[in-house]
Amino acid sequence: QVQLVESGGGLAQPGGSLRLSCVVSATSGRITSIDDVGWYRQAPGKERELVASDTMGGSPNYADSLKGRFTISRDNPKNTVYLRMSSLEPEDTAVYYCRTNGLYFDGYSVRKFVDFWGQGTQVTVSS
Repeated sequence: QVQLVESGGGLAQPGGSLRLSCVVSATSGRITSIDDVGWYRQAPGKERELVASDTMGGSPNYADSLKGRFTISRDNPKNTVYLRMSSLEPEDTAVYYCRTNGLYFDGYSVRKFVDFWGQGTQVTVSS
């Protein structure tokens, strides 16, 4: 099975920065490749929304309201996806989730995993 673990959330002041990490791993076997990835967030009382996404070999895509403040990146050898957030605003307060598709080797064959989500990490922006 594949699991995603986010970290890096916490309390930040308005105007501050945080970097979230999402480590993709296989409970048995190993990750072969991570294809498209996405960061989402869900604020209290609101629907989950896309923050940023990236496709292998493609260009990053961002929510219009977040362009210039958030940056998605990945470290393929470490099977890790990052979300750098700067100039944080109280409106950025939410639980942030990563989602990904890719391939993993289970010890016998290469299998595809689709739409796996992490457990989320809380980001609170407040003075």
